[in-house]
Amino acid sequence: MIDLYYAPTPNGHKITLFLEETGLPYRLHRIDFSVGDQFKPAFLAISPNNKIPAIVDSQPVDGGAPLSVFESGAILQYLAEKSGKLLSKELRERTNTLQWLFWQMAGFGPMLGQNHHFTHYAPQPVPYAIERYQQETKRLYDVLNTQLAQHAYIAGEHYSIADIATYPWVVAHERQRIDLADYPSVRNWFERIKNRPATQKAYALAESK
Repeated sequence: MIDLYYAPTPNGHKITLFLEETGLPYRLHRIDFSVGDQFKPAFLAISPNNKIPAIVDSQPVDGGAPLSVFESGAILQYLAEKSGKLLSKELRERTNTLQWLFWQMAGFGPMLGQNHHFTHYAPQPVPYAIERYQQETKRLYDVLNTQLAQHAYIAGEHYSIADIATYPWVVAHERQRIDLADYPSVRNWFERIKNRPATQKAYALAESK
């Protein structure tokens, strides 16, 4: 059983998408930022960076004590290796999947997050920051569109944790002032993932919890 500590953010959605896609049993624990759940000692013992998501696996494959993992990319890799799903064991495909996972973790997520912050949440407008992160968002969508023009999925011809990591950030494209009509390969990929049964279940769960 996987205990998932979660909020309905892009990084939180990554893990429910994976779990619904693979059918691994899990329990959901909602972390309420408004009351400071992320700073409570019990949560910090699992996620010392006081961020969601985090998991505790009560049945790790080594048969040892429960194992906690924080950071969404690390969780996706861990769960993929545990389940044997959505991460190829073949060297080249695995390496390609992981490099695109790290691309999302190091660039696509953080830059789009800064776009969200300066466009919607900064206490006063900072025109330079708004323009800087908008242009970087467009550049990253161009990178993604070029990759998807050549392949069915981000890391090749198979759905993988690279797609799961990236999709929740594209869900928020309108808040990023991105028109997917300008990125037709991204739009095609986005619609296909949106219509997957596991995706629909994961997002319905977010609305019900």
